[in-house]
Amino acid sequence: MLEDWTLLGAIALYALAAVLAAIEARRGRVLPVPALVGMALVVHAVSIALRWQRLGHGPYVDMFEALSSNVWSLHAVALAGVLLIPRLRGLLAAVLPVLQVLVVWLLTVEAQDTLFPVTYDTPWLPVHVLLGKVFLGVTVVAVGGSVVILLRRWTGSGFAALPSTKLLDEINFRLVLLAFVFECLMLAAGAVWAQDAWGRYWNWDPLETWAFLTWLAVAGYLHLRVTRKPPPEVSALAILAIFVVAFGTFFGMPFVSVAPHKGMI
Repeated sequence: MLEDWTLLGAIALYALAAVLAAIEARRGRVLPVPALVGMALVVHAVSIALRWQRLGHGPYVDMFEALSSNVWSLHAVALAGVLLIPRLRGLLAAVLPVLQVLVVWLLTVEAQDTLFPVTYDTPWLPVHVLLGKVFLGVTVVAVGGSVVILLRRWTGSGFAALPSTKLLDEINFRLVLLAFVFECLMLAAGAVWAQDAWGRYWNWDPLETWAFLTWLAVAGYLHLRVTRKPPPEVSALAILAIFVVAFGTFFGMPFVSVAPHKGMI
């Protein structure tokens, strides 16, 4: 089907952009990485739209749809970040390889037709999902900055085109602060959705518990950064830890939980 071929085309473009971003960072040459990511996003959007039209629901019901839509949204946020702040373009060399993990994972998941659960029939669900994608996307950009900081410390890799380590640490802090705003809004929208779907705002099921742990991780980093001002390398490790917890929340609990609030089915 056309949606399958367009998805494969997008995956190929994502991979090519990741390779060229690494070459650009290593050799200092300006390559068409943002343009390739933009092309991949357009082609991928066609695939998602075709599936959406065929099944009649958004891409957030099963594992395949969650991975596909998050691959799209995370690349989109990363691209928006470097377009809004051109001096951060070099972060693509650190961000895109991380996102290839999701791209490869997507290739291993079978695309099955899914039914739309009754509890998903609420306008608050797409709001909740969108806010979550922005939160995770902004966090991934900060992860890219953290990877650069650690590579500079451990391997001497310069990434000369990027800001200094001190400034990059400050940018990471501001990114996580922005991500925290979207996470709070995501949890609020999710609570309203839960009230509509199950008649309660919060129930401490596995997914909700992990969502709260993610919130605590982000809040803990922000508190540490403001009160203790740790070295950039420590802050970078803390941001990576946040990403690990958030990754488990987004791509782990929704698919293993047996509670009513599974997230995805």
